[in-house]
Amino acid sequence: MIEILLMGFLLGMRHALESDHVAAVASLVTKSPSMRESIHMGSMWGLGHTVTLFVFGSAVMLLDQMIPERMALMLEFTVGIMLVALGIDVLRRFMRERVHFHAHHHADGTLHFHAHTHTEQTHHASDSHLHTHSERLPLRALLVGIMHGMAGSAALIILTLQTVQSFTMGMIYIALFGLGSIGGMAALSVVIMLPLRHSANRYARLHQYLQLGIGAATITLGVTMMVTIAGSSQLL
Repeated sequence: MIEILLMGFLLGMRHALESDHVAAVASLVTKSPSMRESIHMGSMWGLGHTVTLFVFGSAVMLLDQMIPERMALMLEFTVGIMLVALGIDVLRRFMRERVHFHAHHHADGTLHFHAHTHTEQTHHASDSHLHTHSERLPLRALLVGIMHGMAGSAALIILTLQTVQSFTMGMIYIALFGLGSIGGMAALSVVIMLPLRHSANRYARLHQYLQLGIGAATITLGVTMMVTIAGSSQLL
């Protein structure tokens, strides 16, 4: 039984690395002002995901009824819509903070080009100790995690019911799975934030294009999910 519970924790960490989870959290992290806040966002995603699994898992095991396949597909389709919305938000911020190129002449007649963003101007004008405080509870990350938990609950519950024999062990399994997903997503948030933070400090243009790539990839994945699910006979 210990091996099964350990497998639940490891599967939770692996579950955090699924493409739609990575895309959602990457789009959220682009708004993060610090590494600490990025870890907080990733952890809150994992918490929301775990809470939903507890609710769905306990209901299914107590009522001994599985989630209808059509409902599971509809939840997955909603996740696709959510990814598109998150990606659009990233692109909106990219357009607002995009790099501007300007040219000016030096006294010797040399033409010089330089680039800046509006966020850079704000940064240089402020004291180095001043920073933006984000909301204490990143509700967006929590809600995204809840939505992902709803969409992924069916597959997890089936796996749980196949590996455990009691309600108590099922709840412990889901709890360990949730802890694994929280830890995995917190670690992933660090990995995503490192290049964003480094490029923001030294390479403003690269930083903007990283955000553009994250936004475009998130939208593409969301649209792909919706098209695939909409084309399935189970949803029609």
